[in-house]
Amino acid sequence: MKEPLTGGCLCGAVRYTLQPGFRMKPYACHCTDCQKRTGSAFSCHMAVMEKDLELTGDVDEGHFVQPSGANSTIIGCAKCKARIYARNDRRPGMVSLRFGTLDSGKDMIPHAHLWISSKQPWIVIPAGVPALDTQPDSPEGWAELLAPDR
Repeated sequence: MKEPLTGGCLCGAVRYTLQPGFRMKPYACHCTDCQKRTGSAFSCHMAVMEKDLELTGDVDEGHFVQPSGANSTIIGCAKCKARIYARNDRRPGMVSLRFGTLDSGKDMIPHAHLWISSKQPWIVIPAGVPALDTQPDSPEGWAELLAPDR
């Protein structure tokens, strides 16, 4: 993906530009953590390099220890509390952008669905889209599933 992408929070107090750089294909996560964080059936993510993400506006952070033991920091708007991205201490330099915050979010299509073992029963995964009971268990597995096309 060569072009910059822009986005922001619900109230507009936080805006960002995602500069061209390494971006994984977007995916949907159906884990119960994501369901609780979003108040919805799943969350939508795209792994990007944090150095390529330029934010303006007042943000705050929330912290959570994942079941794996990884420390997760969630960054969002201090005013409307919309989540923009999350950082995981086990993937230095990479963050998980909530692609629904992109101005072009409607153009993003999940290339995989993860944690379908805990998905809501009324969600139907499109035919032909990879669907994993959990998630890849190695960086190589993530790359095989979501690496950008060259």
